[in-house]
Amino acid sequence: MFIQKNQTMKNDWYFNLYTSNESISETEKKIIEIIDHAKVTPEKRIETKYGLGTLRNLSSGCKTLLNVMKNPDKIVNIEECGKNVLDLLFSLNNIHVYLSRPERIHIDENAKICFNNTDIVTGRQGFEQWWTDEYSRRNSNDI
Repeated sequence: MFIQKNQTMKNDWYFNLYTSNESISETEKKIIEIIDHAKVTPEKRIETKYGLGTLRNLSSGCKTLLNVMKNPDKIVNIEECGKNVLDLLFSLNNIHVYLSRPERIHIDENAKICFNNTDIVTGRQGFEQWWTDEYSRRNSNDI
């Protein structure tokens, strides 16, 4: 997992223009059901307790997770995601995400996280230490 400083993807916009037009795997259908409690129909619509909708009606968190899964080479902004999506995101390998602040999420103690393509840390403790150091750096540089 890489955590980048530069944001390169606007989730809703990118999802609505690109990701929603791609095929949907069974894994992605399960993700949609877990996150948004919606079932994907054969016509690529979603059924919820509120009725039928389109993939564009998915939550920002669900769209974000699908963007990450379908675009592992792109940097995806994950700041609008809730804890349920963040926990799923941080269980994935080889993804690139943008996060400007630390989040309280589950991180496996063996997880390798690379910040800014340079700093590699391991697990929750490494994640928290990197953010402690980052806030000190920002403070010393008046950022």
